[in-house]
Amino acid sequence: MGIVDTAILFAYLALMLGLGFYAQHRQQGIEDYFVAGRRMGPVTIACLWMAAWVGGAAVVGSSSRAFEVGVTGIWYVTAQAIGCLLFGLIMAARVKQLGDRHGHLTYPDIMEQYYDSRTRMVATLTTIIAYTAYTAGQLVAGAAILQVLLGWNYDTCLLLSGAVVIAYTACGGYLAVTYTDWVQVALLLVGVVAVGIPIAISKAGSWGDMQAVLPASYFDLGAQGWDRIAALVVSIVLSFFVAMDSYTRCYAARDPAAARSGTLLAIALILPLAVASVWLGLACAVLYPDVEVSNGILTRFVLDSFPVGLKGLLLIGILSAVMSTADICMLTASASYTRDIHQRYFRPDIPPRAMLRIGIVASLITGLLAMAMAWKMRDIIGILQFGFTINSAALFLPTIAAIFWNRLHADAAFWSISLSLATVIGWRIAADAGAGGVFALDPLWPGLLVSTTVLLVMHTAGAKRPVEQAA
Repeated sequence: MGIVDTAILFAYLALMLGLGFYAQHRQQGIEDYFVAGRRMGPVTIACLWMAAWVGGAAVVGSSSRAFEVGVTGIWYVTAQAIGCLLFGLIMAARVKQLGDRHGHLTYPDIMEQYYDSRTRMVATLTTIIAYTAYTAGQLVAGAAILQVLLGWNYDTCLLLSGAVVIAYTACGGYLAVTYTDWVQVALLLVGVVAVGIPIAISKAGSWGDMQAVLPASYFDLGAQGWDRIAALVVSIVLSFFVAMDSYTRCYAARDPAAARSGTLLAIALILPLAVASVWLGLACAVLYPDVEVSNGILTRFVLDSFPVGLKGLLLIGILSAVMSTADICMLTASASYTRDIHQRYFRPDIPPRAMLRIGIVASLITGLLAMAMAWKMRDIIGILQFGFTINSAALFLPTIAAIFWNRLHADAAFWSISLSLATVIGWRIAADAGAGGVFALDPLWPGLLVSTTVLLVMHTAGAKRPVEQAA
């Protein structure tokens, strides 16, 4: 990469750090750090949704999957659009109303309100594990980009990308995420959609031209297997209903209408990126038929095909997507520990400034754990799907029961989450260890089965709800 594009890259990294430090001086308390003062409008909420869910791992991962197997790679981002639509229509306004009424900062706040402290704790642990995995997936994507750009080894690139994200997120909190996400979403849309597709067409030809060159299977939406697609789509869609950042995004909105309309507006930003990511992946398959390693293929295409200046613009757009998702995932895991473990169990009377310091330290630790996971596991979509599976299988049914049914006993919720979480993790360990047979099934399905069975059995057994429950 030339001097101009390298300068653009490092100028962007410096800008992100600058915005983080600026946000640190603007924030006035714990609500600014974790929910941006509850004053965000619908456009900002849409950018936050977009940046959090459709990050660099989605762009890099979807284009890599399209490079390997074709248009079936579009399902990852399509599932996010479906999840965003359903959450916006069903949950967003309700979550905002509950958050304002009861002063919620996190998703486990709701779980304790409707169940008990045990359920809050296991929901918190589930959230922390899932969001550390989400952060790790983004850092893998960021390291893959920098590895191709700078020619450095993977470990060094992981250290650079992780250090920048950790620094501005830990310093600036949700305000920093808000400021940086405006920049990052704009860069991503311009770089990948407005610039990327026209250049891909000029280099690899139109859609019909690519169909003439690539195997027919590349244009089969079910090429990666409908069982795998179903597990991916269901786990992502259900995760919208239990992902803590879905709740903090609604809490950050200025009112229920902004929470709902901002969520629905995000779909208009997500769908163009889904198409663009797959299109670029197919173009790479045409241009690089002999390349075997797919994670860095999009970056290679940009370096080979884009003119000076535009090259740096698109790469920054992709890298910004990585950082915009990594930062909110890191902050979400940090908030889970700070609010739902440290304040709840260790120091209930902790002063706001001290709680803010704990949040900063928790963000640093989360980032370091995610970097360790990213160093060990380098399959972007695989890491992310594991996080989605943990979240959705364990938490979906108790969450829906709490918000819309409000008659489930706390024991049923606790054991449903706990046993489902243990099932998913154990199932994944067994599959990774080479156990065949039933363990070839995606862990989402046994996790959901355990959750459903426990809820039905314990409810049928006649357990009564505790007396003190919030409506």
